[in-house]
Formats: sequence, C-alpha cells, structure tokens
Amino acid sequence: MVNIYYDQDVDLSVLKDEVIAVIGYGSQGRNQSLNLRDSGIEVIIGCRPGKSEKLAKEDGFETYSIDEAARRATIIYMLIPDMVHREVYEKYIEDNLSPGKALCFSHGFSIHYKQVEPPSSVDVIMVAPKGPGPLVRENYLKGTGVPALIAVEQDYSGKAKQRALGIAKAIGATRVGVIETTFKDETESDLIGEQTVLVGGLMELIKAGFEVLVEAGYPPELSYFEACNEAKLIMDLIYKSGITGMLKAVSDTAKYGGLVVGPKVIDEHVKENMRKVVEEVKSGAFAKKWIKEYENGSPTLKKLMKEIEDHQLEVVGKKMRKLAGIER
Repeated sequence: MVNIYYDQDVDLSVLKDEVIAVIGYGSQGRNQSLNLRDSGIEVIIGCRPGKSEKLAKEDGFETYSIDEAARRATIIYMLIPDMVHREVYEKYIEDNLSPGKALCFSHGFSIHYKQVEPPSSVDVIMVAPKGPGPLVRENYLKGTGVPALIAVEQDYSGKAKQRALGIAKAIGATRVGVIETTFKDETESDLIGEQTVLVGGLMELIKAGFEVLVEAGYPPELSYFEACNEAKLIMDLIYKSGITGMLKAVSDTAKYGGLVVGPKVIDEHVKENMRKVVEEVKSGAFAKKWIKEYENGSPTLKKLMKEIEDHQLEVVGKKMRKLAGIER
C-alpha cells in the first residue's frame, strides 16, 4: 500500500525560512507559484527575458536571471520542459547549489535518466500535480486541490520529505491527497501511460476507428462523431463515475456490444505490444531515442506531427467542431 498524505499530516512551517525559486513561468510555473505565494511561501521567479518575465512581474513577483534566482533560493523548483533541464542546470544552476539546498521537479525524467546529476550535498525531491497548471490554480481558489505525487531521490538535509510535502500542501494538493512514490516509478509509469493509453493508445484507437468506418462507406462526418467526438462523453463518464458508472449510464445495447466485442479489439496481442513498451521504458531505450531525437532537432517528431495534422480525421474534425460551436 502507498502512503497518502492530507492537510492534517503536513506542517507548512517547514517552509517558513525557505525561498523557493521557480524556474520557468509557463503553465505549471505560473499557477504553482501563485498558489505557493497565496499559502504564505516566499517565491521568486527565475526566467529569461520575454513574455514569461513580463507576466511574472505583472503578477507581482520578483524576477531574476536563472542563475541569480538559483543563488538566492534555498529550494530551486524546475518547472521548465524536461528536455532543457540539462542545459539550464549546467549553465545556470549547478554552480549555485550550496550544501543543504534542494532541487525540486514535477517530473522525474531528467533525474531518473541522469540528464541532471546533482551533487550529494543537496536534497532532490519531486512534487508532481496530476493535472494541468490552470486546474491546479482553479481548484486551489475553490478551496480544493489536484492530487499530487511526491518523491525523494536524495535526502541530504534530513528534511527532504518534509520539504516536498510542504510544497504539496502549499499548492493545495494535500487538500485532496498526496501519494508517496519514487522518481523511477513516477517517470516510468508516466511514460508508459502516455504511450500506451493516454496519448498514443487513444489517438491510434480513434484514428483506426475513424478509418475503418470511412473504409466501410460511412460518411467521414458521421465517422468523426462516432469514433472521436463521443469519446469525450464516455471519458467524462469514466472520470466522474468509473467504468462501472459509465456502463450504467449508457444503453444496454452499448453495454452488451462494448463488453462482448471490446476484448476482441483490445486483445492479448495489444497487451503484448504494451509490454514491449514497458520494457523499452524500463531499460532506458525510449529515453535514449527521445534524447537523441531532441538533440538532432526533432525531425521525426515534426514529420509525424505534420502527418497527423493532414489526416482526414483532423480535417473533418475541424469542420465538425466549428459546426458544433466547439472551435472557432
């Protein structure tokens, strides 16, 4: 069983003498920073000149160059994209890590795959909200929160876990529950989930369903609604009430067809393909491929993105979303 922490389990005073430098002021950076400040934590922003710096100043934060923010802080919170962690760490942060400071992340990729290798004299922790930045802020303002994960990779200070829990409480996560995990488990499960279900799996299932319907002679517009548009309605039901709740909400025809035919489509062969994904992630093979791809300018990613943008599903979908008033 995992450990789950709530508001009453965490003493926010652990952060009373800390200065948190949030590195980056994008979706997570901005919204977590606002929550931290509203919880009484001292927050400064480290970012490059431009839109992010301007927005941070408009929000009332003190902004600094990344290296100066890292020098001033006791906790350096990396909320920039994973693939720039190494460059930013080596250029601006590494030389400003005095003993007892903490490096905090919201995803474990760069630590688990050794893109960033901090000295043993600092804490290395993770606070990973399981939702987008705007939702983290929206729920906080409503008096609730978004669940989060915490992890400790290094505990030099003896209070690394308390620091992670303090940050989790300050962004509102302990209001609903914070699960303790490891950098390894968070990173690998996140990548596997994205590839097999959340992004890769769902996307390919929707595309395949659309293509099969069109090939069978059904109009693309009708095929889009059946294979893609209604997927949101089903996911909303699952999100709210679980799979059983969703099944109870749909027709008996849909129940029967789904339960009888679904396992014939997503069968053991599909699960075996998923297991291969698990091995690629656990072995580090996927990370090596992605790091090399990124360093080469992401040519494969750009090519695949263009193919998706040009797919009939996307062309028809844009028209259907406008028709439904979903997209302008």
